[in-house]
Order: sequence, then C-alpha cells, then structure tokens
Amino acid sequence: MPRHRTLKRIAWIAGAVAVVAALAWWLTRSKPVTVAVATLARGTVESTVANTRAGTVTACRRSKLSAATGGQIESLPVHKGEQVKQGQVLLELWNADLKAQLQLARDEARVAAAQENSACLQADNAAREAARRQRLRRNDLISADQLDQAVTRAKSTAAQCRAAGAGSEEAQSRVNVAQANLERTILTAPFDGVVADINGELDEYVTPSPPGIPTLPVIDLIDNGCYYVEAPIDEVDAARVRVGQPVRVTLDAFGKRAFKGTVSRIGAYVVELEKQARTVDVDVKFSPDTDIRRLLAGYSADVEIILDRKDNVLRVPTEAVIDGNRVYVYDPKSRRLKLTTFKPGISNWTWTQAVSGLSAGDEVVTSVDRKGVADGARVTVERHAGRP
Repeated sequence: MPRHRTLKRIAWIAGAVAVVAALAWWLTRSKPVTVAVATLARGTVESTVANTRAGTVTACRRSKLSAATGGQIESLPVHKGEQVKQGQVLLELWNADLKAQLQLARDEARVAAAQENSACLQADNAAREAARRQRLRRNDLISADQLDQAVTRAKSTAAQCRAAGAGSEEAQSRVNVAQANLERTILTAPFDGVVADINGELDEYVTPSPPGIPTLPVIDLIDNGCYYVEAPIDEVDAARVRVGQPVRVTLDAFGKRAFKGTVSRIGAYVVELEKQARTVDVDVKFSPDTDIRRLLAGYSADVEIILDRKDNVLRVPTEAVIDGNRVYVYDPKSRRLKLTTFKPGISNWTWTQAVSGLSAGDEVVTSVDRKGVADGARVTVERHAGRP
C-alpha cells in the first residue's frame, strides 16, 4: 500500500477519534448551575435578638374588680365595652340600710356639734366672769371665796367644752365608719379605661372570694390609654439585653407595619416552661409618638431588640453566608464560582457586615442550597437587587 494512503487513513482515524471524543465530552460535560446572586453595596447593618415565642400586648393597668362586701346588685350603670372615667360608679349593691345608718350618724354628729358649741359658749362666758372678778378682787370689792367660785366655774365649763368637742369628734368618726361601710357596696373605676367584661346581672347576689377560693370578678377594667409588650427572650440572648435599647415591634393585626419602642424591664428570673425552653420575660414600652388608639390588649406581638447598629458599611445578605465567614463569589469573566473567606462584623437574619475580604460590586450567591453549587462550578445567574 502506498505510504500516502497509510498516512491518510491514520489521519482520518485520528480525526474520527477526536470527533468522537469531543462528542463524548460535549454529551457528558456538566451543565451550568443556575444560581441567584446579589450585588454587594453599602448600607445599615443591625445586631438584633428576637422573642422565641409570641409576645403579648398588655395594658399598663388592668383591674379585676368586685365589691368589698356581699349583697344584691341594685345598680349596674355600665356596659361591656364602655369607656369610663376614674371615679365613675360601675356597680352598686342594695344598701338602703347603710344609707339610713349614715344619715343617722350625720344627724347625731350635728347634735354633738351643737352641744359642743353650747358648752364652749358657757365656758367662754365663765372665763370672762372669772377675769372680771379677778379685777374686782384686786380692788377688794369682792371676797376671795367669790373669786375662787368664779375660777372653778370657768375651769369646769372649759372641761365640759373639751368633753363636748371629744363627743363631736366621736360622732364624726361614726359618720366616717358609716360612710366607709356604705362605700364598700359601691364599686367605682380606679382609673380611666374600658369595661372589658361584666360578670353579673341586676338583682343577682355577689359574694367576696373566700380565702383560697377565687371567684370571677364582677368588672374587668382595662386602661386602654397605655400599653406595653411582654415577650420571652431566650436565656442565651437575654444577657445582651439592656434597659433602654431600641426595639421594633410588629403585630400580626397590622401586617408588616413596625412600631418603635424601648426595653423598659428585664425579668429577674428565668421562666422554665420546658427544660428545652428557658426564657426571660422582657417588657417593651411603645414610643411616646405611637398612636395606640387602635391597639387592643391581648394582641400577639414580635419584638426585635437592636443591640448594635452600624451605618454605611459593606453588607452581605445573610442567606449567602456559609459557616459564618464564607461566600460564593461569582466571576462574570469565567462564569464560575469562587469560595471566598471574609471577616464578618455584626449581623442579623437579613444582613451581615463584611469588615474585609469583599468589595462593593462583588456578586455573591444567595441560593447556596441549590444542587451543584460548589467552588469552581460553572453557573448561569439570576440577579437580585441587593436585598435577598
């Protein structure tokens, strides 16, 4: 066989092998992974802690009221849901007998006061007479016995005046006792608020709770002019919480709207509902400019306590961070990923501060849990506008 034919056949076979190899590589090569990326920029990063279970909107004052004594309900001038003022009568038991006793005590007090006035007038007159007789005695116009009689009469009537005064005070004390007994049958609002519930009807009998046996209060009164949030914070996070720290409060009833507040109290002990769920109760008061007229006691609430805040820092979407300090950076030239280590700063569920190791404009993968995402992987991207 001519030499050139042999070389030609070898070249043809080599070309066929190369084509087959290229085809095999093309068919078996890995396909690019589609990933979501976000472009890094500067902004605000906060370090926060949040409640472990839903918190509760609580009224600053709430009183579950009952009359101090038992009796039949004679008057119930308020209704459930009604707004009342401090001192307004909420309930009155039948008390005609106590009103009569109070009137009798007042009449007796008036009599005692009149008797005191009479006795003291006589004492004043006797004192003046004794003074006149002292002048007469100095001029030897009366005897010493006559002077002694006048002085003794003055002292006696003065003592009667004091006794009458004590009797008048005693009578006034009886008025106060009768008034107190009457007030025990009248229930008034200790503060402005709304009647949350009423447990009783006209002509029903109510009795105070016996020792150790609680009974339903007749009136449940809520101060709807002041609210705070009580929320449980995990014991691990509670040590970093301080009174006065700013807080964002969100309520399910208001969607994504956030209310401003501050930490006003940190519980003095750990609440152990379960061995695996130990929390510390934290109270959050709303900012003075908060419109609380639409709030209701009992709303569920979530709190986000801001421990630290840094503005104008490079920030990374927290969902892009792996093991706390690594991210996949997308290289648009090679269309491949590079696993990059950076130095993190403060962080929360949304953002992590990048102190060093990354630059503004870098594109990092936010879909790190997708299959095929790895160092050096070839990818196609779908971009997100900064925030994950």
